[in-house]
Amino acid sequence: MTREHQRAAAALGPGAPDAAAARHERHPLRWLLTFIALVVAAQLIHLLATNSSLQWSVVAQYFTTSVVLHGLQITIEVTVIAMAVGMVLGVLIAVSRRSAVPALRVLSGLYIWFFRGTPALVQLVFWYNLSAFVPKLSIGVPFGPDFASWQTNSLITPLVAAVLGLGLNEAAYMAEIIRGGLISVDPGQAEAAHALGLNGARTLRRIVLPQAMRFIIPPTGNEVINMVKATSLVSVIALSDLLYSVESVYNRTFQTIPLLVVASLWYLVVTSVLYLGQSFLEYHYGRGSRTRAPSFWDVLLIRHQRAASGVVDPDTMEPGAHQ
Repeated sequence: MTREHQRAAAALGPGAPDAAAARHERHPLRWLLTFIALVVAAQLIHLLATNSSLQWSVVAQYFTTSVVLHGLQITIEVTVIAMAVGMVLGVLIAVSRRSAVPALRVLSGLYIWFFRGTPALVQLVFWYNLSAFVPKLSIGVPFGPDFASWQTNSLITPLVAAVLGLGLNEAAYMAEIIRGGLISVDPGQAEAAHALGLNGARTLRRIVLPQAMRFIIPPTGNEVINMVKATSLVSVIALSDLLYSVESVYNRTFQTIPLLVVASLWYLVVTSVLYLGQSFLEYHYGRGSRTRAPSFWDVLLIRHQRAASGVVDPDTMEPGAHQ
């Protein structure tokens, strides 16, 4: 027993339990649930490995074909452009919601209410069929003569409709995420910046936003991953994204399941890469924060240090190496 354990036992009295002799409590239900989970996992692996409908040879054949890679490229392009539109508009709308001008607060609130209240698929179809509502788009004096005009069909291509539908919808969600991050920053930070002579825009850019980023990054990373999956909706407006590309193949070859597996695997690859990037950004902006969740390696380091110092591990209730 270490000196720390001896002092703790003396302070608690003669009837106190010995921490060094403490052992992990047995939980038979945990073993049962673990066994059930392993059985289910083994059955799933067996199904994936032996089911002839999956046709893994067909999956390997089409996984890197040009038509699939072209669809993957369109998916990534739509994701990047739509998220850029959503983030830029989201910042503007979030700042407008906190503005002292009532008209800006009302308009930004109506924007969020409308785009969060209607499905993204409906918005995509609406933008794709905008010519039925506005046959001609023009620039000119309000309620006056036009300086230039274009046919809506020539401007609203499937790619433009996809970016407008997904980007404007995403802006409403990003506005709420960014507004929540701004609210999380202590108002005293902005007051101190104003006392030092910084104007509102510079205070937002140099003081408030950097502190709000550790609250904005996690939900924003989730939105990026959701955007990758949401791009599958653009297949309904005939944009040749990843899903539309595999659909065009299995409509010709009737190999539906293997081609859907190809699309699913590529979605998993892209979202996994984005997840790693999100983890890196969370670590970067969470440095110095007590609320940052420890990583796997942090947990291993902490347990090693506890074992070396003889401190009882609260998870295993086992004493350290130095008795």
